[in-house]
Amino acid sequence: MILLTACSSQRQVQQQRGAIIQEGIASWYGPGFHGQATANGETYDQNALTAAHRTLPFDTVVRVLNLENGKNVIVRINDRGPYVGNRIIDLSYRAARDIDMIGPGTARVRVEVLRSERPINPREIERELFTVQVASYNSRREAEQFARGIQDARVREALVNRNAVYRVYVGEFTRRQDAEARLQRLRRQGLNGFVKQVQN
Repeated sequence: MILLTACSSQRQVQQQRGAIIQEGIASWYGPGFHGQATANGETYDQNALTAAHRTLPFDTVVRVLNLENGKNVIVRINDRGPYVGNRIIDLSYRAARDIDMIGPGTARVRVEVLRSERPINPREIERELFTVQVASYNSRREAEQFARGIQDARVREALVNRNAVYRVYVGEFTRRQDAEARLQRLRRQGLNGFVKQVQN
């Protein structure tokens, strides 16, 4: 077992036999959010097996093991959070019920990534990273040509409705305000864009 990141005794990311594993405190959310929009645009259903995570890509499927009673549940990431203390994942009401943590409200858990649509860099899990998107093309060649004239620009492929698009990003920042400052400088150079979380 190789320890990749350790922020505190409550939160850590490990890589074990190729699997990405995070340990820490889980919480849950339910009635107050039922029917509202999640961060990926879906409607939150407290009875679905879903969860909120600060950084894992949307639609990542994870197994959550309650270390206090040995029960586990498989959920899909479709929301962002939690942003309280050292909590690492916010389970739907249904998922929390399945591992008997409704009453206590929180539990120490192990989160194991089972499936993701894109490779996950373990260092991205413990902290949010931000970038500035300045363009999107259907052609990789056009995207790369546009990016050549911009410092720190890179091209990344993404799937939109199963079609490949090529987005041009500038910089990578650990603080949103630094990304916003870079966006302002780009706008003064005549470039439009917006700040986005790298993990989204």
